[in-house]
Amino acid sequence: MRQRVFPQLRMTNWKRTRAFYVDGLGFSVDWEHRFEPGLPVFAQLTRDGLSLFVVDDVDALFREIGRRGIQPAEPPGDTEWQAREMTVVDPDGNRLRFSTAVTE
Repeated sequence: MRQRVFPQLRMTNWKRTRAFYVDGLGFSVDWEHRFEPGLPVFAQLTRDGLSLFVVDDVDALFREIGRRGIQPAEPPGDTEWQAREMTVVDPDGNRLRFSTAVTE
């Protein structure tokens, strides 16, 4: 069972944050909206139809985003709950944990 998560993240600089998620992490922008100049941007970002938390291969994602210039706060590592996880921090300090289930 895959989990679907739709987080709302605080972003102080949309141009910088958009570059981090799109150019760095490989997400695409589905839509963005600003009610009027000076107000926050609302946007939906997706990557391969998956949530931000669960990915098929966290080690492959680690290598890919490394080539894009993103250095995770915590590289992939095994957990006691049978997963491999890494943590990425975006420009606004939002912590994103990516996880892959470990199969024996």
